[in-house]
Amino acid sequence: MAKINKRVWLTFGNKTMVETPALWRALKDYPDVSFDIRQASVTAEIGVMAVLFEGEEKRLTAVLQNLRDQGVGVEPIEKNVLEG
Repeated sequence: MAKINKRVWLTFGNKTMVETPALWRALKDYPDVSFDIRQASVTAEIGVMAVLFEGEEKRLTAVLQNLRDQGVGVEPIEKNVLEG
């Protein structure tokens, strides 16, 4: 199956979420999905990351749903935001 890329903003909205290894948890069961943190701003109270994921669409959907289930905000990024 073909690999695709998805660019998303991940938002960790409180101190508990900032201190939780949510990205690691989401990806540990999906070694075939790669990610690249393109931009990040993290404080003690909030974190925002621009992340590029690559993998099969079904696997990417599962990883992103896992992040949402953990309480992480997941929003798509327009392509030109990262590349412009």
